[in-house]
Amino acid sequence: MLRRFVLASAFLAVVHGIGQNTCVVFKSSFSVVPIVSKGVASPILISPDEWPGVQRAATDFAIDIQRVTGIKPSLSNVTSSSTFKSSTSIIIGTLGKSSLIDQIINATKLDVSSIRGRWESFMALEVKQPLPGIDSAYVIIGADKRGTIFALYDHSEQFGVSPWYWWADVPITTHSDLFVDAKGCSHGSPTVKYRGIFLNDEQPALQNWAAEKFTNGTSSAPTGSPFNRFFYTKLFELILRLKANYLWPAMWGSAFAVDDDQNQFLADMYGVVMGTSHQEPMTRSTPNEFSLYGKGTWDYTTNADNINEYWLEGIKRAKPFESVITIGMRGFGDLPLSETTNIALLQQIVDTQAGILTSVFKENIEEIPQIWTLYQEVEGYYDDGMKVPDYVTLLWTDDNWGNIRRFPTQSERNRTGGAGVYYHVDFVGPPRDYKWVTSSQLPKIYEQMSIAVDREATRVWVLNVGDLKPYEREIEFFISYGWNATRWNPDNLDTFISSWAQREFDVSPAIAETITDIVGNLTRFNSRRKPELLNSTTFSLINYREAERVLDGWAKLEQASTKIYNSLSSTMKPAFFQLVQHPVAASANLAKLLISGGLNNLRVSQARLSANNLADDVERYFEHDYTFEEQYHSLLDGELNV
Repeated sequence: MLRRFVLASAFLAVVHGIGQNTCVVFKSSFSVVPIVSKGVASPILISPDEWPGVQRAATDFAIDIQRVTGIKPSLSNVTSSSTFKSSTSIIIGTLGKSSLIDQIINATKLDVSSIRGRWESFMALEVKQPLPGIDSAYVIIGADKRGTIFALYDHSEQFGVSPWYWWADVPITTHSDLFVDAKGCSHGSPTVKYRGIFLNDEQPALQNWAAEKFTNGTSSAPTGSPFNRFFYTKLFELILRLKANYLWPAMWGSAFAVDDDQNQFLADMYGVVMGTSHQEPMTRSTPNEFSLYGKGTWDYTTNADNINEYWLEGIKRAKPFESVITIGMRGFGDLPLSETTNIALLQQIVDTQAGILTSVFKENIEEIPQIWTLYQEVEGYYDDGMKVPDYVTLLWTDDNWGNIRRFPTQSERNRTGGAGVYYHVDFVGPPRDYKWVTSSQLPKIYEQMSIAVDREATRVWVLNVGDLKPYEREIEFFISYGWNATRWNPDNLDTFISSWAQREFDVSPAIAETITDIVGNLTRFNSRRKPELLNSTTFSLINYREAERVLDGWAKLEQASTKIYNSLSSTMKPAFFQLVQHPVAASANLAKLLISGGLNNLRVSQARLSANNLADDVERYFEHDYTFEEQYHSLLDGELNV
């Protein structure tokens, strides 16, 4: 996607980072370390023995500095024996994986006990004379691979690079100088160990778009899927910039590991943990892979040997890469197994899967991350006495509509595998789908996920995000809360949206507050009844002025959003249109269309001539809907055309 830049106004309260401790500043003082000052960038040093994923993220870090300041710092692989002269440098590394960091710790006695051995934690601070020839360095250290990566992207966001700079066309906010507080930034282990998203129901929108953007309309994948390495590396970067670490890939007409033979390798190299959905056990995309490579029918009672072999090959293929393995079994097409399948058979299946894992990994099976998603009928099996190994994470689910069906009991919280949550902001299924525009309220997501935190369901969180867009805000809040649940509470949820608005649109605090109100009412109106469930009789046309009040609410919302949209620069309008204006205007238009249709029917029943005018209104609103679609698809020379 195209890059756009916005100069930060000196008169605005600058907000670039959401929910983290801020250590980036834009003016010099005695207590800061220069990243870029007076047209000169501090060089970046990294050890050649560092994780490849960290080296790749360090390249992003250097590019982000250039995006913000116009000055690109040098990025060098440096060993402990290298000769390097610099007054100020930036040194990046991972504990136990960087000879540079090891040397700094040994030479300066730097205390890293606050992060050592702590999952995905990091620290950054100024260190005097860290290496021979370097007077001072801003040292960024991760406890592990992702800890270092998250530290880099945390700083990038504070510099002015939104995680959504590519996926939502958010312009880069530019500054001539960048500094960091000498005390730096740090973060301990996240609240939720595995935090991620599920690309689901991705046809036709995301799939058609990916086919056009990443395959030129053709695909060589066995499934015909467009979701290749070029698509996924963009997604991996977004996931890591959001401080997520986990992905269930697209699966309707796709098979992650076979659609591109580099997909698994690149996920692992980037630092993204791969999983599969509740219907895809043992790291295989079922039914698609089984239709291509399986033998016999997907029926364990009659075809166990072939299914076991199919699962074995999947685990062998995934062994080199970091994964959370889904166990259990569902029927083809995400349907329940046959009625004759009983709990005993499912337990037999899980025992067999445990044997497969042991045979491939040659290690204690309790050390292999595994989940069993208690989705729909499977939760009933568990409640009826189905035994799940203690080391397997139980993934509790919502009812597809944002209400988590059950949480771990006190005794279940003692399980070594822990528990997690599978949650929806997009759904395809009965009674009707909802996936058109955002309709999930952040306070509702917070309310449900805060209970999950209280009940210790924090091992794995997965959010079903459909086509990814238009759920950017909901995704970021879900991940942000999983990253640090102590940051958000019922009294400051509006701060998340106002900070988001300032970061994405570079607006004043006052306008950000207006956007907060717009977004809050948008999701409130759309959650009264999902847009897909509305019809011409939903709101009363004759009692309590209900329909009129609904239209009035939408009119005020659209007016407020349009006023802000018209005030923005041309570089900022595409992001605002995607994230705010389109869902507001399109939703308001739908309300007008349906209520006008209802009034038309009412006037026809009364034999009134005004029915004809209302019919004309309905046709006009249909045309408006098409106009909104065309406007969306024509943004940035058709960048979002599907």
